[in-house]
Amino acid sequence: MYKVASHNVNSIRARKELELEWLKREPIDLLGLQELKQEEKNFPFEEFKELGYRCYVFGQKTYNGVALCSKDELDEVYKGFGDESLDVQKRLIYGRRGDIWFINVYVPHGDLRGTDKFYYKLHFYEKLHEFLKENFSPKDKVVLMGDFNVAAEDIDVYDPQVLKDSIGTMPEEREAFKRLLSWGLIDAFRYKYPDKVQYTWWDYIGGMVWKNKGMRIDYILITEPLKEYLRDVYVDMWPRRRRTPKPSDHAPVVAVFEL
Repeated sequence: MYKVASHNVNSIRARKELELEWLKREPIDLLGLQELKQEEKNFPFEEFKELGYRCYVFGQKTYNGVALCSKDELDEVYKGFGDESLDVQKRLIYGRRGDIWFINVYVPHGDLRGTDKFYYKLHFYEKLHEFLKENFSPKDKVVLMGDFNVAAEDIDVYDPQVLKDSIGTMPEEREAFKRLLSWGLIDAFRYKYPDKVQYTWWDYIGGMVWKNKGMRIDYILITEPLKEYLRDVYVDMWPRRRRTPKPSDHAPVVAVFEL
């Protein structure tokens, strides 16, 4: 079995100890990390290497930053879109292992409707869609993972009425996410579990993780050729339900493939 995981760590510096402990408990073959908030030169390469990982990092101080950490050396790795205006913010890294491409993305959080951050988020989705069309085919074996900052449907939020038209549930955001899927991507978790209620993010305030009042905004998306190899998808709650060291506000999503 080959395990792929996606985790927004909300600062690798703050979460390093917990992340490494989790990887000892849950051996992952390829891990996509988001929101490193750390430059590449300060990434804990050696600590990950001790667990058998080769990490490829597209980092940024204080904000953003993404990484791919793999038990096998990747055949190719690329950092960013190749568009200077987009790559000011380090939000995309991708690489190939054999005939499978792994793309790790951290979509902007956005803001209230009408703000610059709201429009930037929609612009980012448009550019991500173009990136897929220009570089890949739905017939390729592609895994697109990351924090997409959108809850695709009402089942993906703890209270659709309370959260209606808020950041992550606005119709424009959901439409942008669905358009991305329409390129030829399958939401692996929802494919395996059409009716299951499961979240990946919980606000720190109010002990929301203990009340299970969260949102599902982290995804592992796959193309059709990988569907037959998919065996399971789950959210590992162990790293999120920690009191010390303080966890990320996200839990990792794990997909299991028989490759």
